[in-house]
Amino acid sequence: MSLLLRNPHSVLAALQARPQDVLEIKVPSGALNSDQNKEGWNQVLRLAEELKIRVQVGRLQQNSKPVRGKAAEESLRMSVAEARVKERSSLSMEALFANASSRAHGKGLWIALDCLQDPHNVGSIFRTAAFFGVQGILLTQDRSATLTATVYDVACGGVEAVPFSVQTNLSRAMEVAKKAGLWILGSSEHAHDGISSIQADRPWLLVLGNEERGMRRLTEDSCDLLCKIPGPGQLTSLNVSVAAGIFISHLC
Repeated sequence: MSLLLRNPHSVLAALQARPQDVLEIKVPSGALNSDQNKEGWNQVLRLAEELKIRVQVGRLQQNSKPVRGKAAEESLRMSVAEARVKERSSLSMEALFANASSRAHGKGLWIALDCLQDPHNVGSIFRTAAFFGVQGILLTQDRSATLTATVYDVACGGVEAVPFSVQTNLSRAMEVAKKAGLWILGSSEHAHDGISSIQADRPWLLVLGNEERGMRRLTEDSCDLLCKIPGPGQLTSLNVSVAAGIFISHLC
């Protein structure tokens, strides 16, 4: 399967990490004149030229007659720069946690996403994880956002930088993580302990729950510890991608 990526940063990351999987690049001239995207797409073009990847540059053909509805949407879509890139392969959970204790010098952070459904949240978490050097991300297959082009583009290259595994049975995957030496830390606004009580002194698997319902009961029961992000304000919870950033910053 392939995806149409429209963020030049996600395309550039794919070119750097796995150029063989970048199938085609189309860059209308307008994208090279846009202050917002100009430098990003120019970097894409330069690297594609070095790698001898064919790029279609120039004005894409548009209808001469005014169009409306779906036809207008299609015309607009064709005026946007994009690259067709193969999906990155999911690792097995054994590979994701292989030699976890030794490769992270007895420490390190992995993340598990328990049925997150907003691709923007998933993409933001991948971006933050890549920035802080998270070791890997475990995702659930059912009732979860798939790794669509939106996730790749929001992540701005983070999907290329962080290993991941998509599993149908999160509880079983957590058991594999425990056997590999990881401790399971669940995030819950109902926990008694705050994040400041948790130290980055061991390899952690941080579990983040669904945007509305949080972690499933079976997932919560499999955690070694639960913690929350306490706040002095009137709201009792944060957007999951914002909470993920705070947890990751503290634990990395």
